[in-house]
Amino acid sequence: MKLLENKVAIVTGASRGIGEAVALLFAEHGANVAFTYVSSDEKAKALEAKLIAKGVKAKAYKSNAGVFAECEALVNDVVKEFGTVDICVNNAGISKDNLLLRLSEDQWDEVMDINLKSVYNMTKLVIRPMMKARSGSIINMSSIIGVKGNAGQSSYAASKAGVIGFTKSIAAEVGSRNIRVNAVAPGFVETDMTNYLKDGDAAKAYIDKIPLGRFGKTEDIANACLYLACDLGSYVTGQTLSVCGGLSM
Repeated sequence: MKLLENKVAIVTGASRGIGEAVALLFAEHGANVAFTYVSSDEKAKALEAKLIAKGVKAKAYKSNAGVFAECEALVNDVVKEFGTVDICVNNAGISKDNLLLRLSEDQWDEVMDINLKSVYNMTKLVIRPMMKARSGSIINMSSIIGVKGNAGQSSYAASKAGVIGFTKSIAAEVGSRNIRVNAVAPGFVETDMTNYLKDGDAAKAYIDKIPLGRFGKTEDIANACLYLACDLGSYVTGQTLSVCGGLSM
């Protein structure tokens, strides 16, 4: 059973990791997928080909989610090319981890632009076609660090906590138009960004704190996004779904 048949989804930051897993799973469930990337043209083209091979329409956009004008051009083109926007997964994110005394203003600003301002940019733009259709699902990628905080990650934690507050506020604003807005808060997930956590004593220390006893997979996060994107989650809005193996208990 395909849960997203003929839906149109935008996934930001999808050329690798969680974003790629979300795009692939959505396509498997029949969604046409527009996705953004900023670095590797090669990876983006490879993902575009994988999505099209699943029998859906797909298009890669080189677009920085932290820049409003680029997001505006993206959404306008998606509506023109695909007809509408049913789902938006605000996944683009970076980390610039450092103790506050060593964290530069530029590093702080970059994290806020990519992790938090991007969510404002994309949400502001996609709710227009969603309001017109009186339907839609927006999924914002937060983090367990945004819930718990973590030493050395003040900028990342602040941006991801901001995503949660933004999510709740916009859910209240657009619920009457049948638009749902939720956040997903991954725990420690095996991606390029977290490779340094996987080996040695540090890895054991992290795993010992996780009740399920393992790091998450990108597919675990994609499955949560699928639930929130499709009709199975039709009565869920303004929530933060922690996908963390129990770490946030």
